[in-house]
Amino acid sequence: MKQNYQKQMEAVTERLPAGERPRLLLHSCCGPCSSYVLEALTPYFRVTVLYYNPNIQPESEYEKRLRWQRELIAALPAAAEVDILACAYDGAAYTAAVRGLEREPEGGARCTVCFRLRLEETARLAMLHGFDWFCTTLTVSPHKDAERLNQIGAALAEQYGVRFLPSDFKKRGGYQRSIALSRQYGLYRQDYCGCLYSRPVDNSAAAE
Repeated sequence: MKQNYQKQMEAVTERLPAGERPRLLLHSCCGPCSSYVLEALTPYFRVTVLYYNPNIQPESEYEKRLRWQRELIAALPAAAEVDILACAYDGAAYTAAVRGLEREPEGGARCTVCFRLRLEETARLAMLHGFDWFCTTLTVSPHKDAERLNQIGAALAEQYGVRFLPSDFKKRGGYQRSIALSRQYGLYRQDYCGCLYSRPVDNSAAAE
């Protein structure tokens, strides 16, 4: 039976004690995806954004997205209540993780490994730093498999002993809201997920 992760998240937030805002470590892939997610979560949680994305290639793109992530947080109405934990670039970790899966189609097994790589580091750091919950912005994208992401998150919650917040942030117009907020804040919106395998191929030269 297909799960409704948006409703599961709402059930969690409705049960939170009045006046309490637990600490949540939010894995974020970029500023645009986190824009709506932060708007949705900050009323209920004290959020720290974790920028851990060794899949992003090249390193200059990683740094560019990190800069825009910082720009967004600084511009938010809740800026004083949102922290950021930015990890150093570690592209070698991604390359090693997906070795042998280079020819997999976008959205296939290579992406599953990538999801787990980033979510496991989020769970590990959430445990290490005493967060109450962890979550990811990835489910805001219509191109990401929310079912797969939530299953990975739930398994890691058991492994690391930190609660995983289920989500499907694209629901209730979340993806459209992220686009509107990106325009409002003038954010850079990349045209590929992160790894070079997902980058669009420019066939214009071949067509000439």
